[in-house]
Order: sequence, then structure tokens, then C-alpha cells
Amino acid sequence: MEKMASDPHHVEATHEDHSISPGAVEAGKQESFFMEDRVAHLSEEHRQYLLARHGTLNLDPIPDLNDADPYNWPKWRKTVNLTLVVFHAMIGLFTAASIQSAFVDIAEDLHVSIQRTSYLVSLFIAILGGAPLFWRPLSNRFGRRPIFLISLIGALIGNVGCGVSHSYGTMGLCRAITAFFISPAAALGSAVVAETFFKKDRARCMGYWTLMVTIGVPIAPFLFGFMVMRTGYRWIYWVLAITNGVQFVLYLFFGSESLYLRKEGAPAQVTSIKDSTFKFRRIDPAPLRAWDFIQPLSYVLKPCVFIPACAYAMIFLWGSIVLTILIPQVYPEKYGFNSQQIGLQFLGIIIGSVIGEQIGGLISDRWMALRQKKTGTPPAAEYRLWLSYIGHALTICGVVVFAVELGNSGSKWTVTPIVGAAIAAAGNQIVTTINITYSVDCYRADAASVGVFITFVRQTWGFIGPFWFPQMFEEVGWVGGAGIAVALMVAVSVIPTIALQWRGARWH
Repeated sequence: MEKMASDPHHVEATHEDHSISPGAVEAGKQESFFMEDRVAHLSEEHRQYLLARHGTLNLDPIPDLNDADPYNWPKWRKTVNLTLVVFHAMIGLFTAASIQSAFVDIAEDLHVSIQRTSYLVSLFIAILGGAPLFWRPLSNRFGRRPIFLISLIGALIGNVGCGVSHSYGTMGLCRAITAFFISPAAALGSAVVAETFFKKDRARCMGYWTLMVTIGVPIAPFLFGFMVMRTGYRWIYWVLAITNGVQFVLYLFFGSESLYLRKEGAPAQVTSIKDSTFKFRRIDPAPLRAWDFIQPLSYVLKPCVFIPACAYAMIFLWGSIVLTILIPQVYPEKYGFNSQQIGLQFLGIIIGSVIGEQIGGLISDRWMALRQKKTGTPPAAEYRLWLSYIGHALTICGVVVFAVELGNSGSKWTVTPIVGAAIAAAGNQIVTTINITYSVDCYRADAASVGVFITFVRQTWGFIGPFWFPQMFEEVGWVGGAGIAVALMVAVSVIPTIALQWRGARWH
């Protein structure tokens, strides 16, 4: 964790400022110490380098005297790399939700129920949560970029397999293969952001990643609903395979490696485009251990990650998973909708997510900057959590409107449930960005593990949800189900967040 004292040039640094590998960092060997006036101890050459590169010395963290340090990359290179990573992250959830507008078509083709068809999504969700535990240690040793390239090749093969599958079991197996390979970016994006962008830009850039992860869910059925009506649902898999191939080519020629071992006194150097594109090497020589594959789960003992992860997972369940699972299950039976009409219902979720990100990302950074300007010292990480209550309130209100209005609509379609879905989606996106950014701020040097753990909690709860909430609404009705949703969000999200604001500074 990085803290700054009253003087903006005083910092409480961590091992990341010295020659310590990410493996040692993420194994929990944290040795915080205080260094008086860090900038004053920089060499004159280092000062002039930073001024020439960034135009200021007020940087958090302080980059190395090295062009290879991702903090020193030119803006265009950071932007291109972030764009590739966030789109990759979106494709993970996009692929999971891609068949939602085609549940009826798949059920008829494979001779299974719509409920059983929905498990093809649930299976994908579960693997998206667990697979990053395998990819994270490898990415810490060999870099983010090689893992992303392998990810896309494997996902392409899995999607082709889905396209030629003619049984429920075979399609389920190929969906599982695709999920395993496409998963890294949806969990490691937090690490790429933390390794590339300074703290003042972190929430905004983290927001781009979290927004793409969130809207990947509703965009897929929105787009594929039109296609299924005209070409059949199997073209979903062919389009996904083509997309993976295009991503691979773009990564190969334009992607950059953000994993960098920070060393004091490192000589200035320029990493050539040719070297960074075509040369692959082991970056961290530390040996792989069995512990490395389960280390992110140790964050269950760290309240400043565990509480935001649980709070976010519960909000994500009701503000995203419930909406995107119920719409393709309920609307065909209730209103007689085809796949194209079902896809159009997701437009409200997309719009709500984009609006919510303005508060969770851009306004969040300004919120922290204004506080620092007012007090003269950087605010505690917990100050960011004040904005999360807006997200909690919007998600609760949106879910209630969606459920109650859907129950009252009878057999006649009205737009009001979709308005509720948009409100809930806006709240979900606010909580997503705020909670993940807060956790990364607390453990920046361990950003990869934080991202993997939060993804694991979110996807596990998202996997369990579809097995019980459809039956819940059938048993207690739409109004009763809304009441249960509100109780769960207050108990698991709102109240723990209040406790985190009260005690969080002592826990991290």
C-alpha cells in the first residue's frame, strides 16, 4: 500500500520501490518503511529525467530512471495497451453472455429445457472466477502479454468447438475450455492499470476496465439478438472465434508488456518496438511454488479486500446477473418475444452502466483530488467509499422497480422494468469501480492478486445465483423477491461498507 504523509513528497513506500520480485510481494512479504522527502533524495539526473518526461516531480509512485518503466511510457503507448486489455476483459464476459438471446433456439436444437440451457452461462461464469488462480502466477513470471496471447488462441479453439458441437455435453465442454482461456484479462486488468498509470489517474483507468467487464454482459445479447434471427445461433461462436483471432494479431503487433521489476539506480534505456513485440522471456526469475496458485485466496483474511469484494459481488449479482438471466428466461414466455426483441431489452443496462461509470471513475478521481486540495494532504483510501453509497442506493431502487413493474405488467410489455434495470446497472457500475479501486489503492503492489480474488468472489456468487433466484421469484412472487434482494444488499453490501469506512484505516 502506498501512503503519502502531510508533505506531498513524503511517502510510505513499499517493496515495489526496490529490487523485489512480484512473486515475493504477492507471497505476503511486505516491509513498509518511511523515507523522508523521497524526491529530495533523487539524483539530479533522475529529477531532470522526470521533469522532461512528465513535467512534474509530484508523481505517485516515483518511476525509475528508465524508459522501460511503464510509468514512463508515452501516453499513446499506455492508451493502446489499455485499450487492448479492457477489450479483452470485455470479451470474457461478452462470451459468457453471448448465447443469452438464443436460449430458446439452443434449447430446441439440443433438446433441453431453457433452464438447463442457462447453465451453459453459469458454467462459464464459474470458470471465469477460478481460472485466473492458474494464470496469475504465470503472468507474474513470464509477463502479462504472453498470457494474453495464449488466452486468445485457446479461446478461439474453444469457440470453434462450440460452433461444431451438436450435443449439450460437447457444447458444455467447449464452453468450459473457452472460459478457462479467455479469463485472464478480466482478473489481471487491475494489475495492468496499477502497473501503468499513476495514482491520480487510477480510478478513471480502472473504470474503463471495470466498465468493459460490466457491459460485456448486456452488449452480447443486444448485438447477437439481431444476428440469431437472421443467421442462426451458431454464428455467435464463429463471430467470437474471428474476434479472438483479430485480437491476437493486434496484441502481437501493438501490445506492450506492463510487468516491470523496479530497481533503484537502473540505467535509462529504451525498449525497442521490435524487442517488445517479438522477444519473449522470463521476467521474474523467482521459482514457481504451489502457494503462488492459491495465494490470492489469502485475501479472505484482509478486510480491506474481502469486504469490498463481497459487497461488490452482491451488488453485481442483483444489478447485473439477475437482470441478464431473467430477461431471456421470462420475456419470451411472458411477452412472446423473439431473440431480436430480447436483445433490445439489454439497451437499458448498457446505458445505465455507462452513466454509472462517470461517477465511479472520473468523478471518483476528482472527488479524491478535491479532498486533497481542501485539506492539503492526500485523503485516506476510505474517503472514496462515500461515493459507493450512491451505487448501493441506485441498485436497490432499480431492482425493486424492475421486479415490481415486471410483476404488475401482466402479459403486456412496458418499458418501466427496463428503466429499473438501467437504474440498477448504473448503481452496479459505481460500486464496481469504487470498490475495486479502493482495494487496489490499499494493496497496489499486489494488484494482480487483488483483481484475481475479487473476480473469484464475484464469479462464484454469480455462478450460484442462477440456480436459486428463478425459483425464488416463482415461490415468493416478484414483490417478495424484491424484498429479499433488498435485505441481502443491505446486509452484505451497505452495512459492511459502513464498518469498513469506520475501521478500514486500521485494517490495511
